[in-house]
Amino acid sequence: MTTIPDASALGVWRKSSYSENPEGGCVEVSDGYPAAVPVRDSKDPHGPAILFTTHHWSTFVTAVKQDELPA
Repeated sequence: MTTIPDASALGVWRKSSYSENPEGGCVEVSDGYPAAVPVRDSKDPHGPAILFTTHHWSTFVTAVKQDELPA
């Protein structure tokens, strides 16, 4: 697994529009990284980000949307 120690330099981050917690507590993704999707904890913007391949991130998002993940 690849990580970026300080992900704050990656530019614009976004979190899900379904997130209702104004204090954070969710993940954020950045669209500005080529060939991968950086994901970080919204409560720790200067912390690390994990890089997922675009294929793996797309597969995960599809599974979430289709409620295919175990509870």
